[in-house]
Amino acid sequence: MQQDNNVFQPTAGGAPAAPVPAGQPRPLQFEFIGSGSEYFRIWIVNALLTIVTLGIYSAWAKVRTMQYFYRNTRLDGASFDYHGRASAILKGRAIVFGLAVVFQLSSHVSPFLAVALGLALAAVFPLLLVRSLRFRMANSSYRGLRFAFTGGDAQAYKVFLLWPALSVITLYALAPLAHQRFKQYQHDNTRFGTAPFGIDATAGNFYGVYLRAFGMMLAVVAVTSIAGALLGNATGVAHGAPFLAIGMAVIGFYVALMAVGPFFMARLQNLVWNHTTLAPHAFRSEVKASRLFFIFATNMIANVLTLGLFMPFARVRSMRYRIECMTMLAAGPLDAFVAGETQQVGALGDAAVDWYDIDIAL
Repeated sequence: MQQDNNVFQPTAGGAPAAPVPAGQPRPLQFEFIGSGSEYFRIWIVNALLTIVTLGIYSAWAKVRTMQYFYRNTRLDGASFDYHGRASAILKGRAIVFGLAVVFQLSSHVSPFLAVALGLALAAVFPLLLVRSLRFRMANSSYRGLRFAFTGGDAQAYKVFLLWPALSVITLYALAPLAHQRFKQYQHDNTRFGTAPFGIDATAGNFYGVYLRAFGMMLAVVAVTSIAGALLGNATGVAHGAPFLAIGMAVIGFYVALMAVGPFFMARLQNLVWNHTTLAPHAFRSEVKASRLFFIFATNMIANVLTLGLFMPFARVRSMRYRIECMTMLAAGPLDAFVAGETQQVGALGDAAVDWYDIDIAL
């Protein structure tokens, strides 16, 4: 009997499509099956209980929100899940709130004490961020198999302290490099079971995205400034043209932020995931900046018209689009891959999972 070397790739409706040749990556599109009306009910209850409890319920609200978005995100017919406990999130927020209060009080007592405490916080904060990453990954799962984060504390000081500080010192000239180092640290130290993620995006790739976004902002501000000056001259108030130009430049800056924001988010998501791998599997992201801008603009208008009540619908719209632009290029059947990883994790024992009972909402 002749062996069939083709694999049928199902379409979104479940019917078989054209066969995929054996050895070729099998595209598996991510899906989001939630709706704005469903999330609205969760969101409104979360908001009311958070107000009534003076913010204490926000930890439980976060768990409900995370579980909703995780469980409605599907890949190859299976959903993700979130297992974090609200008590851990509440503990993390209490720590951050306590540190902020102590720092604020110290600034009123002595500037030297505030500086000393600020340095102490800078020394502790990277450790808290690492533990938050470990908490998030350890409490995320797909088909019952947990993710994990294995990044070390020494690397965390470079990623969360050294590179951001150098970015500020260089007036953010090193911000793209700092961002690349963070994503490299995050992805290269994340595991699904025992299978490692990886990313090969370079600092030059990040500079390309940042410079394009910065160039677009400069162009918008320049155009609005020139338009303001010309408008001042055309209306016969030449002496007020400089002030009108400055005012138009300020307006142009905020317009540029709203316009360039979706462009930056789209290009950044595509950059990161198009260079990310999971063991033999790869990913593809095809977010269109124009479509994302349309979603953001219409969401903003709807939020204004509904006095903010459209916010949960807006979040679902943007999340659905960004998730469904993602595709996993599977090198083989995911069932076999997950089963193999489950066996390896089980053989290592529970000690292989690094649990940290703290989350500071990274």
